[in-house]
Amino acid sequence: MYGKKLDERESSTNSNTTTSTAVSALLQQQQHHHTKVCREPPPNHEFSYRWFRGPTVEPCAYEGCPRRTSFSPHDWSKFALGGSGCSLQCVSAQSSLYKATFCNSDCFVKAWKTQYTIHQSIMDGNNTNIPQARSSTPLRKRTGSYCDDDRSVGSSNSVRSGMSSSNHDGNYIPATPGEISVNGGVGVGVGSGFNNNNIITMSNNNPYNTQSSEDEWIEISRDQLYIPHTEDIGRKLKVEAAAYSLESGELLMHRVVKTDLVLSRTPEPEKRNLVTAKPAGGGGARFRIVTYNILAEIYATQQQYPYADLWALSWDFRFQNIIREIVDVGPDIVCLQEVQADHYESHLYNAMHEAGFEGVYKQKTRQAMGMTGKVDGCALFWRRTKFHLVESYSIEFNELAQRQVTQGMGLNPRSEEGASILNKLSKDNVAQLVVLETAQPSMTRGNREPNQVCIANTHLYSNKDCPDVKLWQTLHLLQELETFIMARGPANLPLMICGDFNSTPDSAVYDLLSRQLVHPGHPDVNTGEENGPNVLPDIMSITHSHMLGSVYNTVLGEEPKFTNYTMQFKGVLDYMWYSTRNLRPLSAAPIPDESVLTRHGDALPSTQYSSDHIMQISDMQIVSGGSR
Repeated sequence: MYGKKLDERESSTNSNTTTSTAVSALLQQQQHHHTKVCREPPPNHEFSYRWFRGPTVEPCAYEGCPRRTSFSPHDWSKFALGGSGCSLQCVSAQSSLYKATFCNSDCFVKAWKTQYTIHQSIMDGNNTNIPQARSSTPLRKRTGSYCDDDRSVGSSNSVRSGMSSSNHDGNYIPATPGEISVNGGVGVGVGSGFNNNNIITMSNNNPYNTQSSEDEWIEISRDQLYIPHTEDIGRKLKVEAAAYSLESGELLMHRVVKTDLVLSRTPEPEKRNLVTAKPAGGGGARFRIVTYNILAEIYATQQQYPYADLWALSWDFRFQNIIREIVDVGPDIVCLQEVQADHYESHLYNAMHEAGFEGVYKQKTRQAMGMTGKVDGCALFWRRTKFHLVESYSIEFNELAQRQVTQGMGLNPRSEEGASILNKLSKDNVAQLVVLETAQPSMTRGNREPNQVCIANTHLYSNKDCPDVKLWQTLHLLQELETFIMARGPANLPLMICGDFNSTPDSAVYDLLSRQLVHPGHPDVNTGEENGPNVLPDIMSITHSHMLGSVYNTVLGEEPKFTNYTMQFKGVLDYMWYSTRNLRPLSAAPIPDESVLTRHGDALPSTQYSSDHIMQISDMQIVSGGSR
């Protein structure tokens, strides 16, 4: 849509060259007189910063409002505020609630039931003697906007406490995204990923009540970065940034920026219980594995998720929830999808390393969306005390497509047919492949048990109108795994394939993984000419030798109702597959009920669940001798 508008604008410009040239000349003349760009480079300068903590404010005049005492993100979301989160102020001069401000219409309606009419004679006198309303809802006096003449940053209270989280071993994870940074004294960012382009300016009718005198602001820091603390919760922060000339000491520029209310850390979600499979004797090493599509920032937009708050979609807010959710379940192996390249470097790897993990990353093969690092990929972590890495490889489906066109089909990739097939198959998706060895080899009756496991992590193409492309990717992934495992000798290597397959249980992808073949009449292999060139081999060739089982289907008797839960789609897209010859699922964590998922939002992501997918968790065991 946006690209189309740009094209239309360009076309329009080309068709009206004379008119646009005249307008351009006029604009250049105006800019010459009114430009804000310095014609000369600024003198050598230095910056100074002063951070202040604001006074306590009363968010809502209704005494029964939970936001008077709670600053949990759950209570400040659009969902909790009844949709828009628009504040209301009583403007009836004859009401005892005159100029009282309420956080939403529900609180206003409840408070209105307790108001009474003030007699005209009292209104004409000194209103400081007006009695309070019967409900003890206080009379509000408006003395102006809470915002000053500078800027206010935050979309409905986007600043959070920078408190640390602890992992299951009691180690604390640094609260990186709690930082509020100022860049050159010009802009304020909430969180380490915020920059000048992300500034959200509040209007002067800030809903959170009255202005307090400046002497109530307490200076708390003179550093460039400030991480909110527990005592900042429920208050606003203000930073004064100034630039001074190094030669003369002259003040060159001064800015003041205020934040919205600092919110507390999101409460921990309900613990997910594991359902245990039917017990079986014997077996070797055990490990806990999770797979999770964590929703990359480049896709977490309000256009895609209009029901979610802007601040709840920000990576800085979601990262703390995601890393805590992962670490709290105590996994030994973690398969992640939609991991943004820059966030893996700046946030994820460091946090997981602090929690005792080592990992590898593979980004998609396409170019970044804008700035460097704005492309997602897959990340795979393992607990250092449980496993060490033996081998690590990555699979690029674009490369496999190139190989099929040139070697498998004998086509010139520049020919019309070859280019058409490559264009259809080159979707930039990738997969990871690692071989892990247990740090403590298992010994049973003097025999050394198998102590290696192969883990594959992938994220297949997402377009629902291209099931044949997903099937092609799955087939070639399985073929690559066959070649890899067979090259390791006669002893079969235990295999798990985890990830977001973007395919429901009724798809050809699911049939191929679970049944080793696809029915010739399946609609996914009969897409028609309107779907582009045929990229699939003969139906009898769509097969593999792996004997795979779905962890959740094996343990729970069926696939979950959903692993992806949005307003647009609710269904199963994520799976954990295992080789039935030498792996045994011991347990699986059921997906939470809809009532739990929608407790703090209409769908995911929400203030509680920071991805649109739900993490899958399972305990696995390596077995030998073909026993299951």
